[in-house]
Amino acid sequence: MSNAIDLQLIADYEGTMLWPMIALSNIAQGSAVLGMIVLQRKNAQAQEVNVPSCISCYLGVTEPAIFGVNLKHVFPFVCGMVGSACASVVCVAMGIVANAIGVGGLPGILSIHPTFMGSFAICMVIAIAVPFALTILVGKKKLQGDACYDAQMASGEEIVCEKESQLEHREKELKAFLTGKVIALKEVNDGVFSEGIMGEGLAMIPQNDTLYAPVDATVSVLMQDSKHACGLTLSNGIEILLHVGIDTVDMNGDGFEYLASEGQRVKAGTPLIQFDRNKIKAAGHSDTTVCIITEPASAENFRFVTGIEGKAKETVVAVFE
Repeated sequence: MSNAIDLQLIADYEGTMLWPMIALSNIAQGSAVLGMIVLQRKNAQAQEVNVPSCISCYLGVTEPAIFGVNLKHVFPFVCGMVGSACASVVCVAMGIVANAIGVGGLPGILSIHPTFMGSFAICMVIAIAVPFALTILVGKKKLQGDACYDAQMASGEEIVCEKESQLEHREKELKAFLTGKVIALKEVNDGVFSEGIMGEGLAMIPQNDTLYAPVDATVSVLMQDSKHACGLTLSNGIEILLHVGIDTVDMNGDGFEYLASEGQRVKAGTPLIQFDRNKIKAAGHSDTTVCIITEPASAENFRFVTGIEGKAKETVVAVFE
């Protein structure tokens, strides 16, 4: 998101102090997920998301970790921020600069000026250790009393947890969140989504510029800096991520506007995000918009209707039980 600033600093001063801190923030969020891997080591269902999210975060792709794990539990996200801040303070104090910008996370050290690689390695250790330790310490207190967590700790066997609030045994549905062609998730030109790392789902190629709620839910997550995505939580515990465009986080909110507020209860068809398709395409990004079931709770038999033309607020694009 700060590439333009970094490039200007490199052009003017032959180095940037901003990029090293961005790389450290990626590492810190990945380390928070690593803490959740330890806390939920007996939860097979959670590990299906935790492990690949941690790996991708350490390699510079933070969205699976942030949306799929850290924001869902909140405290890992905060612990990651604290660890990132600690590492960044040391980084600035040591005067570490990068010669170029590149992949974040652990490979970010390759962009650091050779003189400062040893110092940056120390900062990386801080960005790994602090969030990891904090997440475990805070998580043990936060998760105590949770029936699923207590069962994991009492049992020596790997178990799959279910939410306490069970879904009623009747079919549910998601309505089209845009007007446009409905496509399978595997057709999306982004491995994080197409490979199902963040969960099952579908995508739409929009013909309109307004994203609507596909179901009655509460707006649980908003990304105020970029405004390109939002998270919804249903009353039965199901969590949904709606993500407008591919790699549109780089646009820093240009062309995006939230039409709902965090914590707001919305009905199916409520406008959530206004976006400018022309600006997205001008920035070199695809406007393909995805809907991911990041937390299925106890829902099952998700069936997605793809290969059709969907009409916003009317066409049923997914059903589940």
